[in-house]
Amino acid sequence: MARMTAARAAVEILKREGVTHAFGVPGAAINPFYAALEASGGIGHTLARHVEGASHMAEGYTRTRPGNIGVCVGTSGPAGTDMITGLYSASGDSVPILCITGQAPTAVIHKEDFQAVDIAAIARPVTKAAVTVLEAAQVPGVLQQAFHLMRSGRPGPVLVDLPVDVQLTEIEFDPGTYEPLRAYKPAATRAQIEKAVGMLNASERPLIVAGGGVVNADAAELLVEFAELTGIPVVPTLMGWGVLPDDHELNAGMVGLQTSHRYGNATFLESDFVLGIGNRWANRHTGRLDVYTAGRTFVHVDVEPTQLGRIFAPDLGIASDAGAALELFVEVAGELKAAGGLPDRSAWAASAQERRATLQRRTHFDDVPIKPQRVYEEMNKAFGPETRYVTTIGLSQIAGAQLLHVYRPRHWINCGQAGPLGWTVPAALGVARADPGAQVVALSGDYDFQFMIEELAVGAQHRIPYVHVLVNNAYLGLIRQAQLGLDIDFQVNLEFENINSPELGVYGVDHVKVVEGLGCKAIRVTDPGELGAAFERAKKLAAEFQVPVVVEAILERVTNISMSRTNDIGDVVEFEEIATEPGHAPTAIRTLKV
Repeated sequence: MARMTAARAAVEILKREGVTHAFGVPGAAINPFYAALEASGGIGHTLARHVEGASHMAEGYTRTRPGNIGVCVGTSGPAGTDMITGLYSASGDSVPILCITGQAPTAVIHKEDFQAVDIAAIARPVTKAAVTVLEAAQVPGVLQQAFHLMRSGRPGPVLVDLPVDVQLTEIEFDPGTYEPLRAYKPAATRAQIEKAVGMLNASERPLIVAGGGVVNADAAELLVEFAELTGIPVVPTLMGWGVLPDDHELNAGMVGLQTSHRYGNATFLESDFVLGIGNRWANRHTGRLDVYTAGRTFVHVDVEPTQLGRIFAPDLGIASDAGAALELFVEVAGELKAAGGLPDRSAWAASAQERRATLQRRTHFDDVPIKPQRVYEEMNKAFGPETRYVTTIGLSQIAGAQLLHVYRPRHWINCGQAGPLGWTVPAALGVARADPGAQVVALSGDYDFQFMIEELAVGAQHRIPYVHVLVNNAYLGLIRQAQLGLDIDFQVNLEFENINSPELGVYGVDHVKVVEGLGCKAIRVTDPGELGAAFERAKKLAAEFQVPVVVEAILERVTNISMSRTNDIGDVVEFEEIATEPGHAPTAIRTLKV
């Protein structure tokens, strides 16, 4: 039997579980693991500038390709606590990442040793499991179980805390005999799917709500096949955006209080049946439940049994992996169609597209300072269907979701549940690491951008190119808009006159200087007519220098983005002009019909 340190065994297990890259920051208590990482080879490593950044890089890495599991590494003290935000984010969005922390020696964990903290207890509420391993011989089994848990049921993060003496202890371990555990995924039965299809067939105006579980199950093709078999329009959630192309004839648009389309909400309110697959009825999607559920029958398919009925009671709940359920949905629908047993949904589907052609938001404005809607219009022109968008929260994300176009799964990588400021830069680096040949485009407001701006140096050091669109209004825009109902504008104004960059006026931080100081490239745009050329130049600079390139658009200070003020999806306020002629929305999927 081979003997090696537990740290070396841990690295060998990672490789056999399919890990090829890790993100982290070394420290005294995790250095034995880093020594094993170097000695073993086979796993690349990206050195973050902030350990929270490493956790968000791991999230982006996981979400880019099916089967990926991002790994973030640090000590258990401040590094571990820094990574809690990433674990919370991954937990909320059902993203499997593995956090490995180095702990103080077992004999002094409870003696207030330097940087010793009960990180497992801290992390437990935001992980599927969090454990401090006190016996070196348990390391292989704990890691084997960690990967099993991350992949089973509703995916999610796990933290494994390794005391430094445990890492250094030699154990008997033969990597050649190690075998990953088979992941557990609940699967729907034929009877359950037949009942669901029967309920669907009894409806007149059904919709499919496709969530992030469809993406996690790599089941987008099955979703599209089922929709096309039945002719039922599909509403992707924010986490499911891309499961069918935006220009598909059955794409009904997104629904919600903020990240929604006018036509999506209008079609939903006309529906009488909703089949939710792999979604969690998030509150920004549903709004007031009495409005959302009124007059509708619901079937909910989710991989996590306890998710069924968590928000509201469906008429039928099915605990199943989205892929397993969709295979049966396709099978049952295919048989019914062959037998002439499926209703004709063409008129209902056509009505959804009619709304899409008439209920649009305006994007074409020539104002200076730039109106944000014009930025997204120019992004639609500059970045094609292969683009992987990355963003977290704020008016930039909300307007982006209302106005951009996504055509493929895993091409809208958005932090949906936690929405931590600062997420976008490191997550984009993780995405670009996972798919080096991709066109990765990040989207941030100025405050999100400033939160973890130091991670741009990671892109410069490790040659990780991507384009970052920064919309700068020197305001906490979403919070300012949320304060309207309280009739305040308090502590949300970021404006100041920069004594070193007086040409900025009141826009404060000179992002171009900061970005260049971190080793990246930056372009500032003040005229909407120059946006297109700036995006093209940014793509060329990223390719030439292999670093992140920031395009900063100087926006008007105040723009209120469409959203509901009453928590009602039927009462979304259009603060700005809507499209009344085709030229108002030139990059809309459907030409405006007037």
